[in-house]
Amino acid sequence: MEQISKYFNAERGESLLFAAIGLVAIILGSYFLIKIKQPFYNGMAIPLVLIALIQLTVGASVYFRSPKDILKVENMISNDKEKIKTEEIPRMETVMKFFLIYRYVELVLMIAGLILMFTFKENEFIKGVGIGLFIQAALMLTLDFFAEKRGHEYLTFLINLSAK
Repeated sequence: MEQISKYFNAERGESLLFAAIGLVAIILGSYFLIKIKQPFYNGMAIPLVLIALIQLTVGASVYFRSPKDILKVENMISNDKEKIKTEEIPRMETVMKFFLIYRYVELVLMIAGLILMFTFKENEFIKGVGIGLFIQAALMLTLDFFAEKRGHEYLTFLINLSAK
């Protein structure tokens, strides 16, 4: 049961960090739009705020869902171990497939940010969009790297548990 709590509590902690980064990005982007009002910063604000809305939503939903997930999986182990094979392992396999998709999307966004930064050197607004996009995608890629690593360890634990 310790592995289950460890996984979901780590997931919960990272989701709080994810939401906090989103909140900071919204505040920063809003500051750029309201106070600074320069094309470069206005451009940077757009991806900062838009991606931050995703970060806040995902971070908050995972944060509030994790305690229920711990109870659900612990209940499966205590009362119906077969559900580990039929429900939790397939759920985690799907989660792991999505991490691969997220990685590619985040890499594409980082590359798009770099292209915007270096192709439109004279256009401050678009250069700002590129930098904001690159920053947000790099942050998400980094956090998802650790989440995927944890997910892989948890899935391995579940597979070993179901084999017993």
